[in-house]
Amino acid sequence: MAGNSQRRNRRTTNKKGATVGSGGQRRRSLEGKGPTPPAEMRKGHKKNRIANAQAKRSVSAQSRRPSGRGAKATAEMVVGRNPVVEALRADIPATAVYVQQFIDSDDRVREALKLATDRGVPLLEAARPELDRITAGLNHQGLVLQIPPYEYAHPDDLVADAADQGEDPLIVALDGVTDPRNLGAVVRSVAAFGGHGVVVPERRAAGMTAGAWKTSAGTAARVSVARATNLTRTLEAYQKAGLTVVGLAADGDIELQDLELLSGPVVIVAGSEGKGLSRLVGETCDLLVRIPMPGGAESLNAGVAAGVVLYEASRRRA
Repeated sequence: MAGNSQRRNRRTTNKKGATVGSGGQRRRSLEGKGPTPPAEMRKGHKKNRIANAQAKRSVSAQSRRPSGRGAKATAEMVVGRNPVVEALRADIPATAVYVQQFIDSDDRVREALKLATDRGVPLLEAARPELDRITAGLNHQGLVLQIPPYEYAHPDDLVADAADQGEDPLIVALDGVTDPRNLGAVVRSVAAFGGHGVVVPERRAAGMTAGAWKTSAGTAARVSVARATNLTRTLEAYQKAGLTVVGLAADGDIELQDLELLSGPVVIVAGSEGKGLSRLVGETCDLLVRIPMPGGAESLNAGVAAGVVLYEASRRRA
């Protein structure tokens, strides 16, 4: 008889609707899934297939690139969600953003994708093993930003740039400075006080990495950085071209306020905070100048010291 069946789980009503214990599945099914991702990130889209192919070719090229002495500069990788977002915010040049397939998206990932899309930086989807390989096993968190190799100028170009502007060269050379943030700070000061460029040695010195770009606050886009095979020989070449080479040293013979030569063609040489100028570079300098520090500090890092001297040079030239 109807209604008297002893079979378990038999439906005895035609009433429709959510059953007790549904766990809110119907409610969740109505929730939005957020903004539509870019075409490059949508599986099955033509742009997604093209991006995946480009990623595989790029990853393969990375693995074949030579390394060691004599190798050409390669692209730098910024790894991790926070570093990638900060680099994109700082408008650091970028050639691609690698995004891990099936990434667990959060606010940082969404912001990185939006910033990259707004700037026209290609978004390339890659499998986790590929990202592990190109980042040498670092914790990339599914996001990797590729920065193109920096195009260094020749030391002679800085003098030529000053001549084109009808000005006496004002150049900063760094000796043994290995912190990219110091290099970025010097680049920023050169831009602020009307300098014509920065010279760094090829070896055992900071280069224009993502950290240097970030510290320069975008000024690296308009200030030339040159690489010298041999810094001592480069300084000697500058001397032959009529520039005065001024080294910064705590035990310098002349105080900064007494240096009249800053109004003419000059190269300011700053060393590392710990070791200062190397012996050969110090002997090559025409003058060794000290910055008076009434507060009693023993030394200043290269970025601060160069900024102080560049300000004094700018004041005298004005």
